[in-house]
Amino acid sequence: MTRRFAAGISLLVVACAFLVRGVEAQQTFAVATIRPSGGQVRFERDGKTEVTPGHLLMQDVTVSTCLKWAYGVQQSQIVGPESITHEHFDIEAKADDPATEAQMKLMMRALLADRFKLAFHRENRELKSYSLTVAKGGSKLTPSVVEGAMSRQNSDAGTVVKFMTMQEWGDFLSSVVETPVIDKTGLAGRYDFSLDFSAYVQNGERADPATVLNEVMPAQIGLKLEPGKTTVEAMVVDRVEKPSEN
Repeated sequence: MTRRFAAGISLLVVACAFLVRGVEAQQTFAVATIRPSGGQVRFERDGKTEVTPGHLLMQDVTVSTCLKWAYGVQQSQIVGPESITHEHFDIEAKADDPATEAQMKLMMRALLADRFKLAFHRENRELKSYSLTVAKGGSKLTPSVVEGAMSRQNSDAGTVVKFMTMQEWGDFLSSVVETPVIDKTGLAGRYDFSLDFSAYVQNGERADPATVLNEVMPAQIGLKLEPGKTTVEAMVVDRVEKPSEN
């Protein structure tokens, strides 16, 4: 009985070891190519990120862009040297299997640590912020009818959004206003909507983003931004290097 028990324990240990190695393998890309950006993505300040099962394509992105995508944080929560927002890259990465987006976000974390030698710590900071709320008169949003990947298409005079949550919309707005945006709409689900900024575009330049948004959003989608302060957990980058060669 003792020998059988010991043999069973040994098999369990071996099985667990294989399982751990399998999980680790799934958390790194099989291959990843990083090159200097080949050019700007028109109308996008944050480049372009496309995700399909097991495949990630990022164009004209920064280390900061990668951190936002991989860790689910807003731009205002990231503190670091100028290089993390000034140096732009094209990244293509593939997994061995058709990994989910959540799995590939873990892989991106590993890629940043391995190829960019990224190291950071977290600390709480009080910052000026905006709350995304429902404007007087109520929401004018249209719930998404067709499921699909979330998308946002900018133009020189507006933006068209498909299958987006209010948390995702707040995250996008935080990059525009360069301040934390907290979703307090209480609106669940996903929505399709568009915003027309053409009346505020003069000589190719826009006015203060928060001012424009609070002129446009209440009338067109029934939302607004309310100023305030909030304490956020910031990611403070301690080290980042130019990416290692492919």
